[in-house]
Amino acid sequence: MTPRPSVEPVGLDEVGRFDHECGVLIVGYGCAGAAAAYEAARAGADVLVLERASGPGGSSAQSGGELYLGGGTEVQKACGFDDDPDNMYAYLEAALGPNADTEKLRLYCDESVEHFEWFRSCGVQFNHSLYENPTWMPFTEDGLMWLGENAWPYNTVARPVPRGHRPAARGFGGAVLMERLSSAAGAATHPDTQATNLVLDGDGRVAGLVARRYGERVTYRARQAVVITTGGFVDNEEMLAHHAPVLLGHGKVSDGLDDGSGIRMATAAGAATRRMSVVEIALTALPALACRGMLVDGLGRRFINEDVYPGHYSVHAVRHQPGPYWTIVDEEAYESVPEADRWGVLPKHVTETLAELEEALGMPAGALENTVEVYNRHAEKGEDPYFHKDPKWLRPLRSPFAAIDPADGFFGGADRGTGTGARGFTLGGLHTTVDGAVLNTSGEPVPGLYAAGRAASGMHGEGYVSGTSLGDGTFFGRRAGRAAAAE
Repeated sequence: MTPRPSVEPVGLDEVGRFDHECGVLIVGYGCAGAAAAYEAARAGADVLVLERASGPGGSSAQSGGELYLGGGTEVQKACGFDDDPDNMYAYLEAALGPNADTEKLRLYCDESVEHFEWFRSCGVQFNHSLYENPTWMPFTEDGLMWLGENAWPYNTVARPVPRGHRPAARGFGGAVLMERLSSAAGAATHPDTQATNLVLDGDGRVAGLVARRYGERVTYRARQAVVITTGGFVDNEEMLAHHAPVLLGHGKVSDGLDDGSGIRMATAAGAATRRMSVVEIALTALPALACRGMLVDGLGRRFINEDVYPGHYSVHAVRHQPGPYWTIVDEEAYESVPEADRWGVLPKHVTETLAELEEALGMPAGALENTVEVYNRHAEKGEDPYFHKDPKWLRPLRSPFAAIDPADGFFGGADRGTGTGARGFTLGGLHTTVDGAVLNTSGEPVPGLYAAGRAASGMHGEGYVSGTSLGDGTFFGRRAGRAAAAE
């Protein structure tokens, strides 16, 4: 077995002469790194960004681009919705919980309108229109979308208001978002450069780092601070096995470089981590079909209201239900979704009877029949007493029936049927203050070290909503950049 490269810190006296010097050194150029660079430079710091890829972007650029913002933004008002920070907080505390980081979350909600305006100042445009239906991501240029705020039980704890803000782009908006943020940051960048070790002075303060570029050792002096924004660790199988084994064997939501290197580098210098087992999971189960039918587990049982934010039904399935998982619809439900909104999804099995479908899916005899009978009986009356799906999606399912396999994915890809139908990413990371200062195991700041984005443990508890990674990363990245510049 090839030994892992050491991430142990290097002493300042071991480095000698540094190859490069700056005020604030930022490691990683995704959304959090761009936000930190922007604010550190605006605060007067001499900023340099290291990026192991050939340019800015990271996993942020490959994302859908949703930003979870609210509290009364211009887009919300233009679409006819009244929101405030308390209402936003009530929803997010429930949706990101249990055990959301209430200090970070409170601050995020209170300053969400200002954060929205910051995006606009960076050149990010949002159209004043709402995408109405449940989806992972709309292939429209609508600037606002629902992210489970109008589904039970969340509509009982907060006034339903949509907060998924989308840059003016069709489909995946992450690339547009990163282009705007990196252009606004305008930071000096060293691409193709991977940080490997922090440099500590005699007092234990982070004074810079050692990196590698094209196989050569390069050293960097940071006069003020180092900010780690290198992403999570979903691409590191060993770290997953140690901290988040639920994702082992499933697909990755990343750019392939979320290997936990920044987290490992910081912990070797005494940093503490937090909530390393927390993950987000996405089933390739199309919300437009699931809400019109039902999601069932491998035993043919429903387990959640299908109109909820799809990340919630994904986590409930993979963490708590026996697989495989299926979307069950009838012909009317399937045909009622416009072809362009079906994302190339086709049924795996179509049968005239539920007994035939049970046999095809390897379910216990009568299990699915019982589930559909109970569902239909209540749907006739516009009710869902077990899971409280919104009545607008309730309708008895009639023959012929179809089962859709999440493992077949979307858009008829070449890997159809080869995976588990689930993909994920990590949310735990370095323990930080609201200003991004990295804490050690005694709860004291590691001098000269900051972190933000998925390299840090943000405002999430055990839940997740789309847009809270990009939102959290940029918001606390900004604060980390300002704090680092003030060192």
